[in-house]
Amino acid sequence: MNIHRTVYREDHEMLRDTARRFFERECLPRQAEWDKAGRTDRETWLKAGREGLLCVTVPEAYGGGGGDFGHSAVLAEELHRSGVSGFSLSVHSDITAPYVVRFGTEEQKQRWLPRMCSGETIMAIAMTEPGTGSDLKAVRTTAVLDGDEYVINGSKTFISNGLNCDMALVACKTDPAAGAKGVSLIMVETDREGFRRGRKLDKVGQPAADTTEMFFDNVRVPANNLLGEPNKGFAYLMQELAQERLIIAAYSAAKLERLLEQTVEYVKERKAFGQVVWDFQNTKFKLADIKAQAVAVRTLVDHYIAQHMQRRITVQEAAIAKLFATETLWKCIDDMVQLHGGYGYMLEYPIARAFTDYRIARVFGGTSEVQRELIARQL
Repeated sequence: MNIHRTVYREDHEMLRDTARRFFERECLPRQAEWDKAGRTDRETWLKAGREGLLCVTVPEAYGGGGGDFGHSAVLAEELHRSGVSGFSLSVHSDITAPYVVRFGTEEQKQRWLPRMCSGETIMAIAMTEPGTGSDLKAVRTTAVLDGDEYVINGSKTFISNGLNCDMALVACKTDPAAGAKGVSLIMVETDREGFRRGRKLDKVGQPAADTTEMFFDNVRVPANNLLGEPNKGFAYLMQELAQERLIIAAYSAAKLERLLEQTVEYVKERKAFGQVVWDFQNTKFKLADIKAQAVAVRTLVDHYIAQHMQRRITVQEAAIAKLFATETLWKCIDDMVQLHGGYGYMLEYPIARAFTDYRIARVFGGTSEVQRELIARQL
């Protein structure tokens, strides 16, 4: 892309080299196997832990990398740049682990984080429910305190790492009458009686992502599995969702750049009507537009990465980053599919795989409509 980037330090770039080699060596050769199985294999999670690629922002005292958000962003960029699909590292490391770091007790951190950092415990976060979507305050899964245990009943859907996970951070109503002020976050080990995984959901794209339903039928967990204070869960979610949205923006920017490179290579080799596709003015103009949009996305996202590395990004700014990056990525993917002609619809080509894999970016982490609402509130 030939964009001079100043947001990262030397230690970030060292991690980039390690991550790129890992994804190319350990993940890409397994992609077809993962797609067929509908999930990633646990050995690769353990290898990622040994390479220091899990929970890179968790303090070293708990087995993590002790890094900052720049390290998380670099990992997300390299994972998606590589073309690996369905390996939900960010859900584990950058979305779930920070809740434990920020809101967990010392005992909880010692109990959970080392195994998360090693890959021995794979994490999921269970927020979305059938009928609630992005409206987190409307969750209906309940957790009733009974002595020194919470009894959990309800269901969740669209849960990434749903098949592989050993533990899930579950958003529950501990005070159903209080609306958003009655939500709590509770850790639930998946081997507890009454917990059941539903079917592996048949998605349009990302077949290796083990996205499932979850069911809780009088699942009992110790009261000390509560993360933070009771009924503060919605506030915690609002604080941490900004990082989730920025991660999505970061890898959207990287994916757009990589797809542009691959499309330029394709049109300079492919012939139509007696000449290479690159020589048509329409091709050059379309790619010029995509280049301009990719630079705009990169400039915006890098600015917000720098802000978040100093913990200064706001909810509105994270919404701007996610909205602009994902909407631009999708529009440009559609244009690049068109430039590939019929081959753009063949899954052996990266652009076709991106067409199926990245439409969801405008939905998860809060839909584009939710991002617009968040932005509009500050106008």
